[in-house]
Amino acid sequence: MANNTVVIALAGKGGVGKTSLSAAIVRLLTEKRPDAKILAIDADPAVGLSVALGVEVKETLDQIRKRVAEDVTGKLKDTQDILAEAKFRLYDAMAEQKGFAFLAIGRPEAAGCYCAINTYLKKVIEMLVDDFDYVVIDGEAGIEQINRRVLEKVTHLICVSDQSQKGLKIIETIREVADELVMYDDIGLIVNRAPLPERITEKEIGGVRIVSVIPQDNAMTENDIEGRSVFELPNDTGILKGVDEALQNLNIYKQA
Repeated sequence: MANNTVVIALAGKGGVGKTSLSAAIVRLLTEKRPDAKILAIDADPAVGLSVALGVEVKETLDQIRKRVAEDVTGKLKDTQDILAEAKFRLYDAMAEQKGFAFLAIGRPEAAGCYCAINTYLKKVIEMLVDDFDYVVIDGEAGIEQINRRVLEKVTHLICVSDQSQKGLKIIETIREVADELVMYDDIGLIVNRAPLPERITEKEIGGVRIVSVIPQDNAMTENDIEGRSVFELPNDTGILKGVDEALQNLNIYKQA
């Protein structure tokens, strides 16, 4: 990973709005850093980030993985040749948008499958990261996928929870697992869709400092129902204000 590449990964239990927040981060980065090279990675098999960003997915990383694996079956190819082929196909599959590139991981391989090709593609992702200033990863519930299938290191790990005690109690577990599986430079918590934000008086939860509390946002809910992208939200929408606060508290704008 390039020393100046900012890699932002979002982790948390399901249903807390990670995808919406990831999309909001991408939008704000394109606006605040218009000259930066930005890559959005959807690490959730559901590929929900594509809808939130208004992107049409041509081919997922997992589909490319299978194609490359089929192509090299029974053939003696140099590792670098395989890497070059996979990287070429990744760039070809990347959906180029105004201000950012997009890549979807797709469905994960079967549990317990640690094929050599996954190692190759992990290296390809590492090479892709070097070509960007910012990488935003919308992770599947939990954080193992971040370490095993996408990147070994992130600069900023953003934990996401709703205001429920059940959700907030999971944050400490996420941090503990992250400390074991992911090398990160900074970590913060966004409490999202909070119906009673005034009740959150702590500065940190589960050993993770709170970088933003975002109230329930009807505008974002309506956007999701209508299937519109985050770029169609008004500038004063609560989620955009909250995410902007989080990015400032994590000094992300100043990093790259």
